[in-house]
Amino acid sequence: MPEVKKFDRTILILLAPALLFMLLLFIYPFLYGVYLSITTKEGNLSISNYIKFFSDMWEFRTIWITLYISLPVTLLCVIMAVPLAYYMRRGLKSEKIVTFFLIIPVTLGTVLVSEGMLTYLGPKGWVNQFLMAIGLISEPLKLTHNYIGVILSLFIQGFPFAFLMLLGYTSGINPDLEKAAQMLGASKWESFWKIMFPLMVPGIAIAFCLNFVMAFSVFPSAVLLGQPSGPTRVIAYAAYQWAFEKYDNNMGSTICMIMAVIEIIIISIVLIWRQRMYRGASIVGKG
Repeated sequence: MPEVKKFDRTILILLAPALLFMLLLFIYPFLYGVYLSITTKEGNLSISNYIKFFSDMWEFRTIWITLYISLPVTLLCVIMAVPLAYYMRRGLKSEKIVTFFLIIPVTLGTVLVSEGMLTYLGPKGWVNQFLMAIGLISEPLKLTHNYIGVILSLFIQGFPFAFLMLLGYTSGINPDLEKAAQMLGASKWESFWKIMFPLMVPGIAIAFCLNFVMAFSVFPSAVLLGQPSGPTRVIAYAAYQWAFEKYDNNMGSTICMIMAVIEIIIISIVLIWRQRMYRGASIVGKG
């Protein structure tokens, strides 16, 4: 018994820095945000901030605007990443070059990518100037300061994450499973849909969740490439305005808590789908 207690104390001592780090940088700020969201500026407990947000259509519509941006771009990233990761799962001669160019948008950051898109895709950007020079268009295409610009920016930033994550996950699946299915008479499509895809589902779910969280919390892209005062006024921008322009930290924290709840709901739905797909795959395997 004394040895067990000594062992437990050693573990607690080793975990203490990590636990303190989590407490100071994650748990305490979250709990403090919850507290601010259910109090008024005077410090009284109240849910008036939530009532104010959901009763104001100008604020409430930011939820649907953000979902209208984040869900399509997340689905697009994952759907395009799945076949590419499946194709490259066994490696390519140019895999390092492809990976290098995919990592570039990640290293540049959101703001620099957005600024670059304004230079290349703006009304006087190189893309529009080139298309007009060769006669394909007569007027510049509106690829920035609108919904399309925000979607393109999020896709450029989110696709590398989804692809690299799925590539790593797919590469770890035993290739003999697919070969065995084809030896038993399954076509390539059947072996992919019934063998590989169910095994890729956990990786797909995680890639979707991470990309959705990044897309749902979009802020720089919506401001630099969208119209933050209108069609692309996302919920993160609403939280920023309340906290730093109207100096109402309580309302800003309320919007942040609403964001967290929505993200948890979407992630829970995806994880339930993953569990059902896995359960269905196990039933097929037993059959």
